[in-house]
Amino acid sequence: MDSHTLKLFLALADNLHFGKTSREQHVSPSALSRCIKQLEDELGAPLFLRDNRSVRLTREGQQFREYASEVMNGWQAIRQAFRQDQLVLHGELSLYCSVTASYSFLYDILSSFRQDYPRIEMKLHTGDPARAVERVQQGLEDLAIGARPDNLPAGIDFQSITRSELRFIGPQSPQLLTEDQLIHPDAESWKDVPMILSEEGLARTRTDRWLKSHNIKPRIYAQVSGNEAIVSMVSLGFGIGVVPQIVLDNSPLTARIRIYDIQPPLTAYDIGLFALQKRLKDPLIAAFWNRQQ
Repeated sequence: MDSHTLKLFLALADNLHFGKTSREQHVSPSALSRCIKQLEDELGAPLFLRDNRSVRLTREGQQFREYASEVMNGWQAIRQAFRQDQLVLHGELSLYCSVTASYSFLYDILSSFRQDYPRIEMKLHTGDPARAVERVQQGLEDLAIGARPDNLPAGIDFQSITRSELRFIGPQSPQLLTEDQLIHPDAESWKDVPMILSEEGLARTRTDRWLKSHNIKPRIYAQVSGNEAIVSMVSLGFGIGVVPQIVLDNSPLTARIRIYDIQPPLTAYDIGLFALQKRLKDPLIAAFWNRQQ
């Protein structure tokens, strides 16, 4: 439970409408639903009653609304007090991330940072998330957002922002994988399954590892750069692919995609910020880095 979660809860408690709240708060409806479900799980009680026509607060939800309002009011008061004591920083920061990250959670991050540090200018560069660490290592970016690799390179610090499952996806039509192929994946049953894979990066590494564990030599239809390109080609029926759930949450092609329940599932992405350890003492980088903690 954090201030962002409480903010989403209070907005939904006011609107009593998931679609309107997701638009106002710049989060996807599925992300909003997961956030509320996680909050209810932590509290051990339902906060909203939902059906196809309406959303309303439960008795516990009404009680929690009072608590959340008090917490957020106190949070805003202490932030304002601290803000008045801060030195006014100014300068320029460069940040690298994927297009998906810029759609999903970057808006909230930059909005709050802009409020606290209005004189720091942000230069945003987007591209393949597989290059996030490399861009920071090469000094091309001050900060980058991407998935934490299995082995973090020396001299790089990482701060987690969110997690996202890795999904096997296929087109709604034609059906490229049968139920038996999902339950019993093996070299013989998968030999003719066309696959669209990343050229490089963590998704490719974890997919290759999964295929190898089942002795599957994939029939690669295409190797592409960028998760959005994989979703696009899969939606057109060219093959199956592997992308993070966060990409599907923000894709306009989701309705044309089916998610396959592959067992065992691939290891989820831990998505967060990268920076050079030696540069975390830079006041501008430190301001952004510490703002996310």
